[in-house]
Amino acid sequence: MGHVEIWVLTMCVIFQSGYGFYLPGSYPHKYVVGDPLSVKVNSLTSIDTEMPFSYYSLPFCKPKEGVKDSAENLGELLMGDRIENSPYKFKMYVNESEIFLCQSKKVSADDFKLLKKRIDEMYQVNLILDNLPAIRYTKKEGFMLRWTGYPVGVKVQNVYYLFNHLKFKVLIHKYEETSVARVMGTGDAVEVMPTVTKEGSDMPGHMVVGFEVVPCSVVHDGNLVNKLKMYEKYQSPIKCDPNAVSMPIKEGEPIVFTYEVAFEESDIKWPSRWDAYLKMEGSKVHWFSILNSLMVITFLAGIVLVIFLRTVRRDLTRYEELDKESQVQMNEELSGWKLVVGDVFRAPSNPALLCILIGDGVQILGMAIVTILFAALGFMSPASRGTLITGMLFFYLILGIAAGYVAVRLWRTIGCGDHKGWISVAWKAACFFPGIAFLILTILNFLLWGSHSTGAIPFAVFVILLLLWFCISVPLTLVGGYFGAKAHHIEYPVRTNQIPREIPAQKYPSWLLVIGAGTLPFGTLFIELFFIMSSIWMGRVYYVFGFLFIVLILLVVVCAEVSLVLTYMHLCVEDWKWWWKSFFASGSVAIYIFLYSINYLIFDLKSLSGPVSATLYLGYSLFMVLAVMLATGTVGFLSSFWFVHYLFASVKLD
Repeated sequence: MGHVEIWVLTMCVIFQSGYGFYLPGSYPHKYVVGDPLSVKVNSLTSIDTEMPFSYYSLPFCKPKEGVKDSAENLGELLMGDRIENSPYKFKMYVNESEIFLCQSKKVSADDFKLLKKRIDEMYQVNLILDNLPAIRYTKKEGFMLRWTGYPVGVKVQNVYYLFNHLKFKVLIHKYEETSVARVMGTGDAVEVMPTVTKEGSDMPGHMVVGFEVVPCSVVHDGNLVNKLKMYEKYQSPIKCDPNAVSMPIKEGEPIVFTYEVAFEESDIKWPSRWDAYLKMEGSKVHWFSILNSLMVITFLAGIVLVIFLRTVRRDLTRYEELDKESQVQMNEELSGWKLVVGDVFRAPSNPALLCILIGDGVQILGMAIVTILFAALGFMSPASRGTLITGMLFFYLILGIAAGYVAVRLWRTIGCGDHKGWISVAWKAACFFPGIAFLILTILNFLLWGSHSTGAIPFAVFVILLLLWFCISVPLTLVGGYFGAKAHHIEYPVRTNQIPREIPAQKYPSWLLVIGAGTLPFGTLFIELFFIMSSIWMGRVYYVFGFLFIVLILLVVVCAEVSLVLTYMHLCVEDWKWWWKSFFASGSVAIYIFLYSINYLIFDLKSLSGPVSATLYLGYSLFMVLAVMLATGTVGFLSSFWFVHYLFASVKLD
């Protein structure tokens, strides 16, 4: 095993210590005929409200042994997942029908109101068996549609019906012995462990490779259920027709829950059992977006190349060929950027803020690249819930070192090697972005707490996040800052004059150029952005991390090129205030992303109901946009800084 695997395993052990020594969802579980299988329940979700609620907030049957939380990681808690046990129990390869689950208490006025509200808001029940979410197929105009979960109920002609009978189908595949370490086909995490087998492993076993549910609304006979206990057989046959509903919810009447289960052998092999959830919709679209980005990049690269050839190379050769007299003459007619040689490295306004933004930007960009790379390699598959968020947090904390180092080194460069105030810069870099993030999260959390949603971050997790911030992130940023203060500052190739040169009046305002420049990076990004938004808000699984990684690299290149071209244009018209402009030239892509997210809210999330949901959406969008601005702005600034340094270092001016 390479260092990487060992490192990843160690990380996973730290994160998944509750799970024992493996990546969750990564090895086949062998069940012998008759082995118990238990279904778990996740939060009720709705794309109408974007607020998850606990399954047991509605009057459903509770398991005999009481409701228990399943092991969870930090990412799941932040996502609003609450996985709990459920009363649905199966025996491997034993078909059962008409199983009585329970009869609820009489539906109270409050429960009746709540059930109606949840049905109106299109809430879905999410069941999980052997780490696979329940999937439901419906036919519409001859097409088969796939859904994860099933609706709580349905409203027909102003009457509310509840789905109280579930027909399960479990797809199973003969167990194949594999003890070779290999990478799973779907990136269903990585199987590095030999498979686990119990005693008596020579018995033929099966693996679960699919879990389907058909919800029905059925009226039961009250006299038949009175004496029944949980899991006993309901005496009359139940006809489950998904297209007809017959169980209206009435106040003051109990609800009876039943289920049936059938097992079916399937050709689906273990590694491809997630394929049903990840049907590749529109891979052509992703390729189109990448080609589109490549065209933008080539166009910009052409401009950059022309700039380099025109200015630097031409001027240098001319300088060396001419004799002294004509050199003097040429110096007099120097045009554009050479006139600002004495001002180009004059410190910008608010230098500390610039350093802090660049430091945080490096941290966010680093986190994005590393996380997406790991996800593309299959370490953060949808099978292991919450690992993506957990991984992002982990990499963000570790990269505090980079943030401190970059911020302080830039601070010293601007101050020409002065050490003064580096601690305050590092400290502010450690608190700026997380501080804003916490502010947004806290406001949104109060909204969620107010509506009793499981999407609200529990108080304990809040405390953990604060501890991670102050006990890991801040110290690491300060350590990075210390190294930045020790490192040699970057020396400017030219001296700065005492008196600032006057900037001539421009034909058009420079901020127009800066804001307009954001359209180019946005063009490379927006198709992928649509898929990401759909996965966050529409409950679709996002898994094309390979495409996302390519798009991210292209985005970095475009941002660097755009900013460089704009900086050169500003210098040519003798505008030497390039520091902030280079940051916002590529950072202005954030404006377009925010406008796009508002457009997405109005046109794609038409069903989003209520001011709380809209506020949540805008709050999270703002958070995302801020992160994107810092990351893209940093790329633009660093490329411009390198360019200006290179440009003036290569020209011999007296």
